[in-house]
Amino acid sequence: MTDVILDAWDDPAIPVHALTEAAVAAALAADPVLAALARTADFKGKASQVLLVPGADGAPAKALFGLGSGEDGASTGDGSAVFRILAARLPAGVFEVVEAPAHVAPARIALAFALGSYRFDRYKPVRGEPRERARLLVRGADLGEARQIAQACALARDMVNTPANDMGPRQIETIAREIAEQYGARITVIEGEGLLEAGYPAIHAVGRAADPTRAPRFIEIQWGAPERPLVCIVGKGVVFDTGGLDIKPSAGMRLMKKDMGGAAHALALGRMIMAAELPVRVAVLVPVVENAISGDAMRPGDVLDSRKGLSIEVGNTDAEGRLILADALTRAGELEPALTIDMATLTGAARIALGPQLPPYFTDDDDLAAQIEAAARAEADPVWRLPLWKPYADALESDVAEIKNDPDGWAQAGSVTAALFLQRFAPKGPWVHLDIFAWNPRGRPGFPGGGEAQAIRGLYRMIRERFA
Repeated sequence: MTDVILDAWDDPAIPVHALTEAAVAAALAADPVLAALARTADFKGKASQVLLVPGADGAPAKALFGLGSGEDGASTGDGSAVFRILAARLPAGVFEVVEAPAHVAPARIALAFALGSYRFDRYKPVRGEPRERARLLVRGADLGEARQIAQACALARDMVNTPANDMGPRQIETIAREIAEQYGARITVIEGEGLLEAGYPAIHAVGRAADPTRAPRFIEIQWGAPERPLVCIVGKGVVFDTGGLDIKPSAGMRLMKKDMGGAAHALALGRMIMAAELPVRVAVLVPVVENAISGDAMRPGDVLDSRKGLSIEVGNTDAEGRLILADALTRAGELEPALTIDMATLTGAARIALGPQLPPYFTDDDDLAAQIEAAARAEADPVWRLPLWKPYADALESDVAEIKNDPDGWAQAGSVTAALFLQRFAPKGPWVHLDIFAWNPRGRPGFPGGGEAQAIRGLYRMIRERFA
């Protein structure tokens, strides 16, 4: 949504004054007319309140934007995140923030405003003139990085929001090829039966039941000079998850178009890194499948080969994401990365533990965890560390294979046991797994219902700082 950020505008913009409650009280005390208007609107400068002040012609002459006590930024980085809400509260027009806390950089306000302006209206026909929206004029600031981050987040949200009939394996491949071409990266795609020949048997097993036009594939993008440290980014790309033969109930299947959220996030994060030309190499590894039902579908009790050579018993065909990630993480290890990140809409247990707004992450590397935490706070892009609790690994033991994909019920902690499964296949060295939701189940100002980009702004900042 970078079209809402302007760095030049010929006509006067409507000024916005972003004020704390204390500053609002002082302003109202000095202006009785403004005070009367504020009383009518019950405007006191509470966080995210907006007061439009009309001019002589009745059109907005200025706007006041409440920042609350001014202490909210303690948990939301520099406090710029609140400007996501501003984007949703302003009417159509061109606005300019002329007063804001000195520590909030204009480019950060611009990024938050762009994120809050996101809409997904691909399937809603425009009748008459397109509906205009608020735009923000930001003078004298370098908006390049803000625009690139906003574009990448919008890409991830668009991909998650798009239904599976229009976001299948071929469409994800097309998006990956467009990113690779735009940034001069190398891309390889292995499809269908070629997965068996190339050594990706688990990916093939999960996706083989789909229609041939939606055949499984493994996408690999590589970018950057060979002497640079390698960051591997792995994303789960299940374009639709029926649950396989362990079929989901209809309520559980309703949002499964978003089960490729990990792939969308991996591509978006890789795009951010390439656009910023960070001093790293990056490999984006995306296994893409449809977990469909047909005569060739994998069955409960089947034992699968994996790229790592570990045999995997399929206890539940609805625990398919970890199977395709197993092959992809093994491939990541072959590249000898300096850092590996995997992202997946993997478990309902993560939502039960932390809800939809707070994705958990897992790593045994305390230094990496500290860097992730710091970057997440700075970007107001929340995550929460959960433990790789080793005693639960016993729940993954199989009687007939080396590991199974559905843990014994006694362990209960489904997100933890899923992470422990992935750890068996993860590369040596720093590795982090994020169990994202990629969805806002409740729309609110600045955070519309539907696809959401989670954790990637914080991860981008962490990578930028870690390899500076």
